[in-house]
Amino acid sequence: MSGFRPRRSVLYMPSSNAKALEKAKGLAADAIILDLEDAVAPDAKPAAREAAAAAAASGEYGRRELTIRVNGIGTEWHDDDLAAAAQAGPDAVVVPKVNSADEVRALVAALERAGAPERTKLWAMIETPVAILHAEEIARASGRLTCFVLGTNDLVKELYAEHVPGRAPVLTSLSLAVLAARAAGIAILDGVYNDVKDVDGFLAECRQGRELGFDGKTLIHPGQLDGANTTFAPSEQAVEEARGILAAWEDGAGSGVVTYNGRMIENLHVATAQRTLAVADAIAALD
Repeated sequence: MSGFRPRRSVLYMPSSNAKALEKAKGLAADAIILDLEDAVAPDAKPAAREAAAAAAASGEYGRRELTIRVNGIGTEWHDDDLAAAAQAGPDAVVVPKVNSADEVRALVAALERAGAPERTKLWAMIETPVAILHAEEIARASGRLTCFVLGTNDLVKELYAEHVPGRAPVLTSLSLAVLAARAAGIAILDGVYNDVKDVDGFLAECRQGRELGFDGKTLIHPGQLDGANTTFAPSEQAVEEARGILAAWEDGAGSGVVTYNGRMIENLHVATAQRTLAVADAIAALD
């Protein structure tokens, strides 16, 4: 897994707020989403676009993965946002409400026409029932698409007319999205937790997201960074076990049956152990 990048914590920052953009340079986020959509008022969007492009091109954000979320397909700002983001060359362009493989291919073509460098990938936000039902097709539509971002607020709103506490109503949708991402070999990020004062609730949702198979969580406040970074990092016990599995596998090569701590080890356990160590090594390289 050479070149693996951890995405335990992915923080939205409003591109219309110069102080927020400056603050992001020193935060312990694995990735930053410079937002042009929900966090920016309509009359501030052109200036925010310029600020996001300048930030992405600045090289001042260190090891953090830097992305730009553009306004959605069909909005009056989308085309200009996409062109400006492509020319700025961030690590990725994040597009809201991607609903089909055809939209992915059109977005990739637009990025390439605008001169996006090869390093600039596409992240698709999955936040509608249509997107969930076509998630695997979307995930496989282009090699430039490397990450799903769940828009859980919009997904809940699309499914239910009134507020429903907890995430039980969308667990099937979340699992289907994770399955699609894993089948296509791309990353997937859980949606935001809205109550920044509810630390226990946030941590519980982080744990749930990890158990469901998400690689990390999108965040709306810097105070949520530590919880996401800790929850989505392999524990010391998991790292130790992964090393033991790989050592046992290597020692038992050719013997037919390999065991570790009394358990039979197969190729799938080796692949999981390798991923655990790749994540741990990538996180260690950030410190």
